[in-house]
Amino acid sequence: MPDIFHQKDDSTDARALPAWEGPAIGLLDLDAFFASVEQLDHPSWRGRPVIVGGDPKDRGVVSTASYEARRYGVHSAMPSATAKKLCPDAIWTHGHFDRYRALSRQVMSLILDETPLMEQMSIDEAFFDITPGRYSNEHPVLIAKRLQERVAALGITCSIGLGTTKTVAKIASEEKKPQGLVAIYPGREAAFLAPLPLSRMSGIGKATERRLRSYGMRTLGDLAHADTGDLLALLGQAGPQLQLRAQGREKSRVKPGDEHDAAKSVSAEHTFPHDLETPEDLAAAIDLASARCGSRLRAQGLAGTVVTLKLRFANLQIRTAQTSVGAATDDEHVFGPIAQKLLPQLWQPGQGVRLVGIGMSGFNDAKPQQLTLDFDGTEESGPKRDLRALSSATDEIRRRFGSSAVSYGRDLRLKGTDAPSQG
Repeated sequence: MPDIFHQKDDSTDARALPAWEGPAIGLLDLDAFFASVEQLDHPSWRGRPVIVGGDPKDRGVVSTASYEARRYGVHSAMPSATAKKLCPDAIWTHGHFDRYRALSRQVMSLILDETPLMEQMSIDEAFFDITPGRYSNEHPVLIAKRLQERVAALGITCSIGLGTTKTVAKIASEEKKPQGLVAIYPGREAAFLAPLPLSRMSGIGKATERRLRSYGMRTLGDLAHADTGDLLALLGQAGPQLQLRAQGREKSRVKPGDEHDAAKSVSAEHTFPHDLETPEDLAAAIDLASARCGSRLRAQGLAGTVVTLKLRFANLQIRTAQTSVGAATDDEHVFGPIAQKLLPQLWQPGQGVRLVGIGMSGFNDAKPQQLTLDFDGTEESGPKRDLRALSSATDEIRRRFGSSAVSYGRDLRLKGTDAPSQG
């Protein structure tokens, strides 16, 4: 029996493939997705380095780089200015996200043609369960091969990893990119994982890796054979859980979309080409992010009870603070002022801030409360106005006539400094 099946193996005839006994979990990952879509839609860009991301002159970051650009060392999350130096002849685009979402939906529907057990992780990645005997008796490798071919027919490519756990499937999907198909047969998980560096497993960040390395662990095999008591002392309950994954023994279950909770958070973040250094500019930026976060909450029918303020400083340090807002709300006039009060916890006058973000979480089934204020901003009797209704009306005007159709003082103060929203 082979330890690993690679896409380029000579035969995918079911009779030539060893039987698959046990769970079969796949991870489909679209290759350089955004850049690949741009090359699909612009035939003259094919075979050339393409970078999707923010403007190099405005402190943008790389979202996705084509494989041609990656040969120059360009990668996602890299500052655009650095990418421009590494690959000066690259084709740059800010991206067309409606197009990406539409093509993503087509890919996900292909997976659902094979199994109802699909768990979409992001716009370009999804787990799926094709365990023999559950919905089909067809060999998992043949199903994965067919999925690859159907995705390729859309004009893009994907890499697929197969294994008995999500951890194995995820790592296998990264082995032979682009357009790789790697299957780790049942019983070979530990041998496949053992020689890999700790960083290959999700959940092991730089800090965790440093702590494990301080105990002499370098590979997933070292983690798999470590003393469980030591791991518990070193990392708490996360230690034994990581060890199970490194052994290929965690219990994985693919959760279809309707089994997931509602979105865990909704946020709006804004990167500014010039550092914000005054309380007035930061207050305006918080109001701006809060308004856009509120608009997104209302669009999704969500109301949150926890607000988070996020700042990224000129030195790229990121700090966050959060607090409860009480009753569930989708109204920036409620959570925005609360976010303003978090600012002193994170920022001191004179510090340059390049990104401001507002997030809402703690969703439940409660309907958002309406907040009515009189004209001096107090909850007293007298002339009333429904500020949430005002925000909803603004949402509709901007939806119909464009984002610039309505402007407030916060928008005018930051005009010319606000980069496209993220998150």
